[in-house]
Amino acid sequence: MNIVVLCGGTSTEREISIVSGTQVAKALREKGHRAILLDVFFGNETADLMEAFPETYDVDEAAAGIRKFDRDLPSAVANRHRSYLGPNVTKLCKMADIVFLALHGANGEDGRVQGSFDLRKIRYTGTGYVGSTLSMDKDLTKTILRAAGVPTPPGFTMTKDYYDCELAPHGLALPVVVKVCCGGSSVGVFIARTHEEYEEALQKAFELEEEVIVEEYIPGREFSVGVINGRALPVIEIAPISGFYDYVNKYTPGSTIETCPAELPEELSRKMQHYAEEGFKALRLEAYGRLDFLMREDGEMFCLEANTLPGMTPTSLLPQEAQAEGMSFADLCEKLVELSLMKYRK
Repeated sequence: MNIVVLCGGTSTEREISIVSGTQVAKALREKGHRAILLDVFFGNETADLMEAFPETYDVDEAAAGIRKFDRDLPSAVANRHRSYLGPNVTKLCKMADIVFLALHGANGEDGRVQGSFDLRKIRYTGTGYVGSTLSMDKDLTKTILRAAGVPTPPGFTMTKDYYDCELAPHGLALPVVVKVCCGGSSVGVFIARTHEEYEEALQKAFELEEEVIVEEYIPGREFSVGVINGRALPVIEIAPISGFYDYVNKYTPGSTIETCPAELPEELSRKMQHYAEEGFKALRLEAYGRLDFLMREDGEMFCLEANTLPGMTPTSLLPQEAQAEGMSFADLCEKLVELSLMKYRK
């Protein structure tokens, strides 16, 4: 198949998206597909549309070309007055059999690209615009999960225009977690143990977004559960060597110990997998996704968030879970393409 692997963009997760896209494109090429890498925002002004999907293609060279735009990103965003989709993006995506979305964060994981592609009848991998929008907004996610019987940490939401620093009226006390409502990769997540840290966390979070969530700090173990076609994969435990599973620990090799399958009693593993499947269904996710959990020492567990386009490198969490079931990274990438195509055949 001819496949565009769409990555990059303008979010704080641009680099991670490029890494995911590079690995996915290599894996799909390994499977015999003519996959090409494309930056959703900068596009490809020099693309030869007659030879858009060549048999021979250097993925690393394409990724290096995309990274050259990094230094121009702020000015390009400020001066872009037309479509978010870059030069030839729509043309190349319409020419492809399917677009593999390797986007992370705003304008990629929040349903905007998905909705745009739906209007243009462009086929793409993963969840549609509705599920993407619901899952990107952590406040909406919490409301929907609770309605579906999936527990989430106690907390409340405040906006930049209407907020105060009082916790008691909301039934909370220090320590708390402060996080932006629509961020990803743990960008804009802070643990506040003192009132001074809490005020500083709010200030930093509001510099990133207009809406912020404050939650009870839950000490315990952290887990993630991938879901493919509605079925939960083996649970993976995430144990940072220091601190919590923030952006640095997620993407710095050797900073986190990941165990899959997680060392849990079977009853607790099944319970967490059940919550993941119920959350996947309630949030209207499609093809694949990943839900993250915290568990207290007594076994009480809470769903933190859902990821509609989780990281896709061989060492990312979802691929590790698939590997635990004997599925290689290349097989996983092809499987996600096949599952995503199914919704267009109905």
